[in-house]
Amino acid sequence: MKKTILILAVMLLLGASCDKAHIQQVQAPAKVGDSELDREIRRVMEKGINLEERKRQVPAIATAFARRTEPQRARWLAALCYLKTLGTTFMPMDLAEIALAETGAHGLSARAVSHKGALGVWQLMPSRAKSHGYAPDDMEDDEKCAAAAVRELLSKLEMANGNIVRAKKLYCGVGPEANAYEVKRRQFRREILDELTKAGSQAAEIKRYKTESPS
Repeated sequence: MKKTILILAVMLLLGASCDKAHIQQVQAPAKVGDSELDREIRRVMEKGINLEERKRQVPAIATAFARRTEPQRARWLAALCYLKTLGTTFMPMDLAEIALAETGAHGLSARAVSHKGALGVWQLMPSRAKSHGYAPDDMEDDEKCAAAAVRELLSKLEMANGNIVRAKKLYCGVGPEANAYEVKRRQFRREILDELTKAGSQAAEIKRYKTESPS
């Protein structure tokens, strides 16, 4: 499964088309043993959902992650942000900024453990992991931790009556610690947005150069 996601991540980072045909090229045929992730990708692609904006965010996320961890892991985690938010109201950036706020200072380590006992890249408390169907040890598995994080954020979104900003703050909790977390999260969101802006400017400059007539 990691190989499938990494191939998809490379496709996204290289700007390859993300339509149904290309997705099928990196997926194994449907079978009983397919994971939930495989089935989720097929469901989304079969609906013909436009994934262009999601795809565009992946390189920016990978760049931000690569400042804290090795490039291959950065691409892997960026791909998870993309894949695990498919079929939800969240964008890859929403999951990425939480990861940066939670464990960016610890190299986005899968083995990160907070002083309160929160686990994994996305720092789920053991009780919260269990509420989403995962054992505490599962949080060392990036894919499972990402899935649990999305479910946790969805539960916070319900508590926040659909307010995504408040839901992200509730992801950390309440009180002074949550306020400090929110400041960090916004800074990391700005970092990713800056990368998106830079990529857009570079793309525009390349397009301009290619379309200029020789003098």
